[in-house]
Amino acid sequence: MSQRTGANLVLGIESTAHTFSASVVRERGSNTGEILSDVRSVYESPLGTGIHPREASRHHVEHAPRILRDALIEAGVRIQDLTALAFSAGPGLGPCLRVGAVVARTLAKHFVKPLVPVNHAIGHIELGSLLTGVEDPLVLLVSGGHTLTSVFDSGRWRIFGETLDITVGQLVDQFGREAGFGSPCGPIVERLAEKSSAYVPLPYTVKGNDLSLSGILTAAKRLLHNNGKLEDLASSIQETCFAMLAEIVERGLAFSGKSEVLLAGGVAANRRLQDTVGEMCGARGARLATVPSKYTGDCGSQIAWTGLLAHRAGIDVSIDDSAISQSWRIDQVDAKWRS
Repeated sequence: MSQRTGANLVLGIESTAHTFSASVVRERGSNTGEILSDVRSVYESPLGTGIHPREASRHHVEHAPRILRDALIEAGVRIQDLTALAFSAGPGLGPCLRVGAVVARTLAKHFVKPLVPVNHAIGHIELGSLLTGVEDPLVLLVSGGHTLTSVFDSGRWRIFGETLDITVGQLVDQFGREAGFGSPCGPIVERLAEKSSAYVPLPYTVKGNDLSLSGILTAAKRLLHNNGKLEDLASSIQETCFAMLAEIVERGLAFSGKSEVLLAGGVAANRRLQDTVGEMCGARGARLATVPSKYTGDCGSQIAWTGLLAHRAGIDVSIDDSAISQSWRIDQVDAKWRS
C-alpha cells in the first residue's frame, strides 16, 4: 500500500497488563515525532500477590475515561483532530487487552477514525528508537512479558535469542512476592541489591542464544526460606541474570555485526543492568542506547508512536478485524514502515 504523508496525530491506548495509559503523538517529519501527552494509571496488587487479570481489567475500566480525557487535555487536542486511533492488540493479559480494544473500537466507530492494532513489544522498540536515535540496533527487550534479543531483517523483527521459560520481569516479581512485596517488584529488588556486595551462587543457564531463568528463581526462593539474607539474594539474582543477558547480547553482536544495542522494556530502567551491558558494549566498541526511565515501562506513547508509523504505512484494520492476541510475537508482524 502507498505511504501516507502529512502531519499525523495519533492517540495510543495501552492496556496489556497493570497499566492503562493514553498518549497523543504528533509526527515531525518523516522519521521523528513529538510526544504531546502521556497519562497513566497503574493497578496495584495486594502485597505478596501478582497481577490478577480480572481485577486489573476492572481498574482499567474505572480509570479509562479520566486517562483519555487528561491525555487529550494535556496534548491540547480534540478527538476530532486525530488522524487515527491505536491500541495495544497483544501480547498481554486477555481481560486487560479487551478493555483497551473496546475503548479504541468505540471511539473509532463514533468519531469515524482509522483503527490501528499495535504489537506491544514492537511498541517498546519503536519508541526506544525514536527517543534514542538508533537506526539499526540489536535490541535487548526485557520486561515482565519479554526477554529476548532481536534484529530487524527482511521486513520483520527477528528473534535472535529469548528466554526458554520465565522472563526477567517475572523472575524479579515472583521473588519479590515470595519476600512479601506487591508487584511490580523491580524497583524494590534493585534498592535491596544496592545494599549488598555479597554473591550467593545461583544457576547460570545460557543455551546458545537463549537462556533459562526458572532455576535462579527456584534456588533463590529456597535460600530465602533457609534464612538467606534478602539483600544478598537480591544482589545475586541481578548479578547472575544480568551477566547472562550480557552474554547473549555479546553473542548477538558477534553474529549480527551490529554496532548499536537498544536496551528497552521495563527492566531497562535498572541501573545495574545498564552498567553490565554497557561494559560489554564498551569492550566490543558498540554503542548502548537506553530508553529514558520515564518511558521504559508500559505507556501509551509506545502505542501511539508505533500506531503512527503503522498508519502511515497503510496498516489500518476494520473493527471486525481488530481482534486481540495474548501471544502475538514480534516475528509475526510485518513492519512495513521499516521495509
